[in-house]
Amino acid sequence: MSSKPLPSGGTTRASFSDEVRFGKPTHGWRLRLYSVIFESETRAGRAFDLLLIAVILFSVLVVMLDSVQPIRARWGEVFGAFEWVFTVVFTLEYIARLACLGRPLRYARSFYGVVDLLALLPTYLAILVPGLSVLIDVRILRLLRVFRIFKMSRYAAEYRALATALAASRRKIMVFVGFVFMVVLVLGTLMYVVEGPQHGFTSIPVAIYWAISTMTTVGFGDLVPKTDIGRAIASLMMLLGWGVLAVPTGIVSAEMVRHGRDAAPEGLIGRGLLGDMTTRCTGCGTEGHAADARFCRRCGTSLG
Repeated sequence: MSSKPLPSGGTTRASFSDEVRFGKPTHGWRLRLYSVIFESETRAGRAFDLLLIAVILFSVLVVMLDSVQPIRARWGEVFGAFEWVFTVVFTLEYIARLACLGRPLRYARSFYGVVDLLALLPTYLAILVPGLSVLIDVRILRLLRVFRIFKMSRYAAEYRALATALAASRRKIMVFVGFVFMVVLVLGTLMYVVEGPQHGFTSIPVAIYWAISTMTTVGFGDLVPKTDIGRAIASLMMLLGWGVLAVPTGIVSAEMVRHGRDAAPEGLIGRGLLGDMTTRCTGCGTEGHAADARFCRRCGTSLG
């Protein structure tokens, strides 16, 4: 959600959309807090991102170790103390994100807002759930902390590029998945007719399950064709499986290449490969000014 400078001094379409959607502040402490939390081009923003990534990774490591019984028996109290430290840190971060936005409820309902909330709820709910232990196991609830790993995706441009490529490819992928579904439905039904219940294909849904596992080259081996015709159909599906795996990869790869080509100037400048061209206005926070600019293009404040 960070604002990436462009050669023309603008922001990326996605960043500008998020600024409008969630309401970027225009002045005061909220703007300064916004630049630290949501904009990774500033020194403070980069430091904040790196620190939060370290906390997220450490918290997920604690969750993983806490699931190992011998380790939990010895270090359970230490893990509990660490968990409360993580929860306090993520709570303050969540409150800060909502406080510096003009439309906090929109952010709270967004994907990252829900992920932020999932990083907090397990620890707080673990205090209330023991009285409801008949309905839910507390340990299952605690495992929801692993959702914190999704918080990392907002801090890497590569995550955003992948998400953009997947979004751009969704119609093609949906059409392709529909085609694959028709193939497994037809061949699974044919396999049910050829093999029959005596060979384990007791119903069409079971045959479709076999067709999916065969086409994806998983092959659990719990269902095996016994007739020559059945083996021929299985061989055909195995060969089709190679193409099935390759097509979605090609679709997404093509979109990623196109996205990278379109965003190349932005990426070069954002990484400093074209020189220092990202002067920031102290008045309104606008970035992307040329190194020799004297006044802000938006508010006119002196950049000296």
